[in-house]
Amino acid sequence: MNNKMTNKIRLANRMSHIAPFEVMEIQSQARQLEAAGHDVIHMEIGEPDFPTPGPIIDAARRALELNPMNYTSACGMWSLREKIAGFYAAKYGVAVDPRRIIVTAGSSAALMLAFGVLLNHGDEVLMADPGYPCNRHFVRAMDGVPLTIPVGADSDYQLTGHHVDSNWSAHSVATLVASPSNPTGTTVGRAEMQLILDATTQRGGTLIVDEIYQGLTYDVGASTALALDGAENIFVINSFSKYFQMTGWRLGWMVVPEAYLRHVETLAQNLFISPSAPAQFAAHAAFDNDTLAILEARREELHRRRDFLMPALTGLGFKIPVVPQGAFYLYADSSAIADDSFLLSRRILQKAHVAITPGRDFGNNHPERHIRIAYTQPIDRLQQAVDRLHKMIRSAS
Repeated sequence: MNNKMTNKIRLANRMSHIAPFEVMEIQSQARQLEAAGHDVIHMEIGEPDFPTPGPIIDAARRALELNPMNYTSACGMWSLREKIAGFYAAKYGVAVDPRRIIVTAGSSAALMLAFGVLLNHGDEVLMADPGYPCNRHFVRAMDGVPLTIPVGADSDYQLTGHHVDSNWSAHSVATLVASPSNPTGTTVGRAEMQLILDATTQRGGTLIVDEIYQGLTYDVGASTALALDGAENIFVINSFSKYFQMTGWRLGWMVVPEAYLRHVETLAQNLFISPSAPAQFAAHAAFDNDTLAILEARREELHRRRDFLMPALTGLGFKIPVVPQGAFYLYADSSAIADDSFLLSRRILQKAHVAITPGRDFGNNHPERHIRIAYTQPIDRLQQAVDRLHKMIRSAS
């Protein structure tokens, strides 16, 4: 009898809910076009186009020469946790005990740790749709259920206290809010964030606030949910990637309620051992005055780019009903140009050599009508992108 091996694999059920990251597919196709000799303008990836500030790189070089690169504490270097606490005090006027600050292998690791200590099988986490796709996948990875709530321009594409009131169920255990948000760039004001916190905690739930784009705000001051009444019960997630422009260093942090500290540390020990030592040494310089001056100048440049690109896109027929006050994205309604944003983004890449992200990455709330455009290019390149889009749209009409 001839026994033949089959290619069948045993796949975990959770994988049926975890979709490919569309923006990475777009980037791969864009790289192929570049390899073929085409000039592609990248407006798809959520990554600043600025290099990591010089003082941070210099700090890394010095550390590599002078210090052994051993495992650190699973919670991160104490000196870096103190630096982060000092930053909260100096910039936001908020006192945070360094013990409550856990340094992580990027904000993704921080979210995994938060969901890991909070979720049992079938527990729900309320979150906005549209939203960053990995957030719902993190919940699924921990056997939870992401309860995605459609939001629109009437609430600045953000959850409100009313959304929490009307969608909370017997299975709900947490609310996740991102301010500023990916993909919309919108923020949640302090009064509304307080209502969200109150609506969540009154039901015995926990609020998790994603502040990954904190510091990258325009027309409004930077803020933190740690200034709210009852903030000692919030998980706050942050990152060195966006404002501090350290994406490839893979370093973030989280502020953890006192009652969960030991549990988060235990999980971090087992899942990650410790954050990158070289990245932690480098990040000490992120809060120096010289670095902050560089970062603020770059924030102003992003502000100028937003103010250039918004009217340029609306002039082409895209609709942007809410002015984004943070991050570096425009979430545009493309339905006046094409019925399917997925096909539109592919056509824009192939015909205009401009890479953008279709709405399907960000949820089920009319994704076919929306695209996300990152203004992570200099203004002259943004102008080139607009010119290419104008030519392509005009030729198709």
